[in-house]
Amino acid sequence: MSGKIRTIRYIPFLFLAFSFPAAAETREYRIAYVGDSAHMAYLGVLQGLDEANLQGQFLGQRYTLDVFPVNEALQADYSAYIAVAVAADRDTFLELTGRLAGMPVFNLALEDDDLRAACLANALHIIPSRQMKADAVAQWRQKNPDSHAVAQTWHPDFVKFAARDLNKRFLKAHNTPMDDNAWAGWAAIKMASDTIARENITTPAALLEFLKTGLVFDGQMGVELNFRPTGQLRQPMLLVDDGKIAGEAPVRGVADDLDSLGNIECAERQ
Repeated sequence: MSGKIRTIRYIPFLFLAFSFPAAAETREYRIAYVGDSAHMAYLGVLQGLDEANLQGQFLGQRYTLDVFPVNEALQADYSAYIAVAVAADRDTFLELTGRLAGMPVFNLALEDDDLRAACLANALHIIPSRQMKADAVAQWRQKNPDSHAVAQTWHPDFVKFAARDLNKRFLKAHNTPMDDNAWAGWAAIKMASDTIARENITTPAALLEFLKTGLVFDGQMGVELNFRPTGQLRQPMLLVDDGKIAGEAPVRGVADDLDSLGNIECAERQ
C-alpha cells in the first residue's frame, strides 16, 4: 500500500457497536501479552481490551487477556490465542515470531531497524523504528535548524482527531498519561478487535492476512494507518520540544508521504 497521507474522518470508537445486530451467542477471543505488567504497553493493552469488550457486548464477542512473564513465555502454549502482543527483549520476540507462524505477533517495544528489514512474516511492529524517529527529526530540522525536538508516537497533550478523548479515557482508567508504548498496546488491540468485528474473523491466520493487506486504521491520528511489507505500521510522528508538541512529521513543505519516515525495503535474503 502507498504511504501517501490520506486524512480520514474520525469515527468514535463505539461506532462499530451500533453497526451490527446483537449476536445470539458469544464468541471468545483470547489474546496473550508477553512482558512485564509494569510496562506501559501493558496498560495500553488493557485499555484496548476494555474498549474491545465494550464494543463486543453488542456483537456477541468477548476478549480475554492472559499475561506471560518473559521467563515463562517460551514454554507457553499459544494455540488457543488469536494474537500475541509482546513488550519483551529481542530474543524473546524473535523466538515467538519463529514459533508462532500464521499468528499476529505485535511488537510494542522494540525499535530495532533490522527487525523491520528482516520482513518477518507475522511480525507487526506498532512502535516506530529508530530510523522513523531519526527521519522525523531530520525533516523538522530542515525548517527548524536550532530545534532540539525529539520524535514521539504519542503525547498526552495531543488533542486532534479525538486524541483528547483517548488521552482522557486512558488517564482516568490508569491514573497516568498515555505514552508511546501505551498507545502501541492500545492500537494493537484496537486494530485487531475492529478487524475481527468488521470481517467476522475467527482464526489467527485470517486476522494476520487482513492486518497485513487490508487494514485501514485511524488510531486517533486522523490519517489512514496500515502496514508496510516490512511489518512496520505507517504512522505520523509528533515532534516534541521541551515537553511540548512543536510539530508533526512528515513535515509539510519537506515531505508529504508516510514512507518518508523510516526504511520501507526488505533486506535481500542470502
